[in-house]
Amino acid sequence: MKKIISVIVVTMILGSCSAPKSAESKQNTMEEKQMSIKQEVTKGALMVDVRTPEEFASGSVKGAINIPLNEVESRINEFKGKPAVVVFCRSGNRSGQAKEILENNGIKNVINGINTDNMNAELAK
Repeated sequence: MKKIISVIVVTMILGSCSAPKSAESKQNTMEEKQMSIKQEVTKGALMVDVRTPEEFASGSVKGAINIPLNEVESRINEFKGKPAVVVFCRSGNRSGQAKEILENNGIKNVINGINTDNMNAELAK
């Protein structure tokens, strides 16, 4: 019984020593991710707009191709062999789904670029 109590006390003490992540550390993580978008594109990442063809035609990111979300899984071969893939859409929802589909099909280094505004801002840095 004493041993169990000792383990609980030590766990509580060690657990309380770790500081919660601050807003600054969260911001640094986001900046690292955002910086990686430009770096990955510079290294030859495939940029894929997963919106509909109509949405894509209304304006996208220079150099991006259009593979609508509902076609991503059937077009997996187009993603293979790329150093990285950056997917994006209007809000980040469909690109999040596309990222999951790609990763579930063995595509590595997939980045959710969120949307065209974010992508254009990151590429302009």
